[in-house]
Amino acid sequence: MIYMSLNRYLRDTFGTKVYKIALDGGFTCPNRDGTKDTRGCIFCSGNGSGDFAGDRNRTITEQIEEGKRLVANKLGKNGRYIAYFQAYTNTYAPVEHLRKLYTEAAEHPDVVAISIATRPDCLPEETLELLAEINRIKPVWVELGLQTIHPRTAEYIRRCYDLDVYDRAVLELRKRNLITIVHVILGLPGETEEDMLQTVDYVGKSGVQGIKLQLLHVLEETDLADEYRKGVFTCLTLEEYAELICKSIAILPLDMVIHRMTGDGDKKTLIAPLWSMDKKKVMNTLQTAIRDYPDDRGCQ
Repeated sequence: MIYMSLNRYLRDTFGTKVYKIALDGGFTCPNRDGTKDTRGCIFCSGNGSGDFAGDRNRTITEQIEEGKRLVANKLGKNGRYIAYFQAYTNTYAPVEHLRKLYTEAAEHPDVVAISIATRPDCLPEETLELLAEINRIKPVWVELGLQTIHPRTAEYIRRCYDLDVYDRAVLELRKRNLITIVHVILGLPGETEEDMLQTVDYVGKSGVQGIKLQLLHVLEETDLADEYRKGVFTCLTLEEYAELICKSIAILPLDMVIHRMTGDGDKKTLIAPLWSMDKKKVMNTLQTAIRDYPDDRGCQ
């Protein structure tokens, strides 16, 4: 089975190897500041899903330079980078503050694109217009945390917005020709394989350009960890996850970019599934399963 990998897409688009540098712009989230909740999503770490992001006490330029130093042995002096605003909700601030941060990243000579992780309910009109403005400097990718289409699961994980909010956000982003990537978590408590594949299929048909398929990680100091220790749910095995990834890819459009097939949990705080710590084994297992998996999209 073939698919459009992120590495292939980046080489086709930019003509070279490109590395993502995770940044922390000093944001918070409406699920944490009391606007919608104070606890965050049930799975979210204390770093707002930015466990590998830069130091928010440094400028954006300083974080980019530090990120470059960390991967210098992989890319060399002529590397190209995506500035990834990762931690918390990266459109959740006044538009002038956002303009300052995004412009600083976009004007860095080694940055080829800006990727902004956010929530569909944090894209007011003025922010959408700003994203379109920055998109004229460098390509802008908007990453939306959807996770699931099922209302019962969305309520359980404290997502705090309805599916129609996602639909409207995608429509507005498409109007402005902004590349949109959607985060989906596989293995959420209470969801069946059919539930998860329904979410993947919905994303594939929603008109976005990319998807991140994220393995559910149980991390310390999250409410999800308390649920796991109570035995409320169990995590997927590697074999189950590999089969689910194959079935997911098989129902997605051939031109949809698969930005992620598993994700990393911080080893210092990861509780489960522990098999995910062996990334080499995980990726080898996934690639073997995908290679051998037939589908009806014209793939072998």
